[in-house]
Order: sequence, then C-alpha cells, then structure tokens
Amino acid sequence: MANQKMFIGENDITREIIGAAIEVHRTLGGPGLLENVYEEALSWEMAHRGLQVERQLQVPISYKGNPLTSPLRLDLLVEKKVVVECKATTQYNNIFEAQLLTYLRLLDLRVGLVINFGEKTIKRGIHRVVNKFER
Repeated sequence: MANQKMFIGENDITREIIGAAIEVHRTLGGPGLLENVYEEALSWEMAHRGLQVERQLQVPISYKGNPLTSPLRLDLLVEKKVVVECKATTQYNNIFEAQLLTYLRLLDLRVGLVINFGEKTIKRGIHRVVNKFER
C-alpha cells in the first residue's frame, strides 16, 4: 500500500524520484532492459512511496493558437510538477535534456529529470533540467 506523504516543492519531489530510481536500478540489476520496463517499475516505485504519478500522459499542444493533431507524450508527470523522461541507452545524448526543457516550457513547469537506466551507475544517469528556476 502506498505511503501517504505530503510533497510540496520540486526539490522534495525530485529527491524522492531519485531515491525511487536508485531502488529500481538496483532491484532490476542495472542496465540491459528496455526503457518501458524501467518506466513501469519507476512509476510503481514512486506510487508506492506516495507520489502521484501519471504515465504516458498525452498533452495537447497548439501552434499559433491552432491545436496540433499530435499531442506531446510525457513518460511520467509526478505530482503535476515534475516531468520525468526515462531512457535506457549506453549512448547518452544531451538532446534528451534539450527536449525535456522544451516540454517544461510548453507546460510552464520548472523542473524535470532525465533518468538514463542504461548507465552502470544510476547516479551518472540522472540529469536535472530547470526552466526559469528561481532560487
């Protein structure tokens, strides 16, 4: 059963997401699985920790006021505040962070994480992306 916790700020949320990602990486034995396996396990782990998680969320987008037929699809939206993009690649590319920044701008959100489960050590696979973050 999921814990009932109160997550207020993005820092609290991202801290909990990172802990969940470490647990998933350790439990599944590290890299080598498909991206959707890690995404599903991470979604479960975060929900078990009391986080509200929306998976494969379709977000309508528009161009100059006209709705586009292809919605934006987020891997995970956590607590309606943090976008998480899951990867499982041995060749990390900085374009993943640029894409996440675009998602944050379109959604007017401030923080997201790219988590690459393809790394041998998960700490090397976690990349924080911020949009107009105020200190």
